[in-house]
Amino acid sequence: MRIATALLSTLFVWPLVVAACGDNGGNQEDAEPFETLLDCFNEHHTMESLSVHDAIVVCCLDHPIAGVHPSCEDNPADCVAHVTTELGSSVTASDVQTACTDYLSQN
Repeated sequence: MRIATALLSTLFVWPLVVAACGDNGGNQEDAEPFETLLDCFNEHHTMESLSVHDAIVVCCLDHPIAGVHPSCEDNPADCVAHVTTELGSSVTASDVQTACTDYLSQN
């Protein structure tokens, strides 16, 4: 009886353990690739209504852009230059700076 109870408990607990220890959703293989940062930004900011900041960070961290992942460089100055060039006047300098800082701290 004890063995049966233990096995039955395992059937219910095991899926919870796997879910808790599994991937957190940031898997590059599952993230939609984009040709440009602007395409990614437009989808997340315009279509999904993420804030400018969140859309930039999500695109930089989670999505391959033109086959590069993570796509927004590896230091603050290069990140700001890259994002500013890619997104142009659709974002403010302060939004870019804040998003790059957060992206680099999470990368």
